[in-house]
Amino acid sequence: MPRRKLIKERVPTPERPPEERIKDFKEVNLGYTFELAVKEAERCLQCPYEYAPCIKGCPVHIDIPGFISKLVEYRDDPDKAVKEALNVIWACNSLPATTGRVCPQEDQCEMNCVMGKVGDKINIGKLERFVADYAREKGIDEELLFEIIPKIEKKGQKVAIIGAGPAGLTAAGELAKLGYDVTIFEALHEAGGVLMYGIPEFRLPKEVVNKEIEKLRKLGVKILTDHVVGRTVTIEELLEEYDAVFIGSGAGTPKLVNAPGVNLNGIYTANEFLTRVNLMKAYLFPEYDTPVYVGKKVIVIGAGNTAMDAARSARRFGAEVTIAYRRGEEDVSAREEEVEHAREEGIKFEFFLNPVEFIGDENGKVNAVKFEKMKPLEETDARGKRKIVGTGEYITLEADTVIIAIGKHPNRLIINTPGLKVERGKIVVDENLMTSIPGVFAGGDAIRGEATVILAMGDGRKAAKAIHEYLTKKREWQNA
Repeated sequence: MPRRKLIKERVPTPERPPEERIKDFKEVNLGYTFELAVKEAERCLQCPYEYAPCIKGCPVHIDIPGFISKLVEYRDDPDKAVKEALNVIWACNSLPATTGRVCPQEDQCEMNCVMGKVGDKINIGKLERFVADYAREKGIDEELLFEIIPKIEKKGQKVAIIGAGPAGLTAAGELAKLGYDVTIFEALHEAGGVLMYGIPEFRLPKEVVNKEIEKLRKLGVKILTDHVVGRTVTIEELLEEYDAVFIGSGAGTPKLVNAPGVNLNGIYTANEFLTRVNLMKAYLFPEYDTPVYVGKKVIVIGAGNTAMDAARSARRFGAEVTIAYRRGEEDVSAREEEVEHAREEGIKFEFFLNPVEFIGDENGKVNAVKFEKMKPLEETDARGKRKIVGTGEYITLEADTVIIAIGKHPNRLIINTPGLKVERGKIVVDENLMTSIPGVFAGGDAIRGEATVILAMGDGRKAAKAIHEYLTKKREWQNA
């Protein structure tokens, strides 16, 4: 049998041009067609499951060579190819249309790809997205779902999930498939967590998120919105009705810059700004009721994915946008693709600037930011980043809108629960993600601090397994 020729170059996915996309909030990346997906899938070396480093690099451990191989194996029957591929993905990931778009594959599964040693790494994320999108558009996901539902054996036990973000949704889906009666308590008026309020439409269309959530409802998951655990109901009260509880409340309390003038009008946290734009659809005002003020000159402080989302959203309101970061370009934590898109869209980057004062006019409205210039040292910190120190030199940049995107803390209402062990604002869990309260588990940003969607999903999946083991023992003890 002749050896297959290696195709070293990655098959690119089409994207909308910058001059067009900055005028609206429609999705930037257009995704693969079936033909392009097969071409990219053919590049995969098909490492054995036991060895495949891409699987080891995936927080939810998708059989990546397995789903990719289905696209090639059934290339003459696109519907069957996608159905088989989706079945493989769903075994580990119930939100592939989401993770295919926002998961940092370049730092996880793709980083470990063996193909990268001789050429471009396999475009795993875009292939995952293609499978999910094609299945949704053709109704294949519905077909597969209705094959799964009759096989579910009900356990007769109830689990409460706090938070309908990535961790909570994943745990709910896994537990529902195992036969548990699952109810999600969500503080906001829509389910989805950061997927709905934090990530803009041009990166993750809300139609996609809603469709993923609808699958969970069809699995029997109940979602109660406008329920603030810690106010509407307490964890103690949930334990009276439910056999186990999972806390996936995320990190929704924004960090602020400790500098004079931070309370001036025109200064947003990224959390507030993105919630107004995404969840409350301010970009469609006055069709939707929530307005958002975006001035002509916007400064975004921070350089993570949230900062890129805020900056690129502000750019779509017609603003001149500058991202100011206290460290250097090598320490930017945002995805490379998001940084590249931001640059293409005309967003400026200023490095080694630390905000020390927000300056306002006579009406209490911000009109400038004073920064101290920083410089790096050779010495590194615990995260491996070079330490920085002030130079004593200052620069002032004009701005009529400032967005602070320097991170978030976990929900304070949850961490104040009596008996719940917390350290540095994060819930403490054991190796099985159980908290200090028996029967209460936690995962995602609530235990990690602000992290990625896929890490939260990995915790949700791990917690579901641990809850299943815990409740199985509980049933055995009750039936003894």
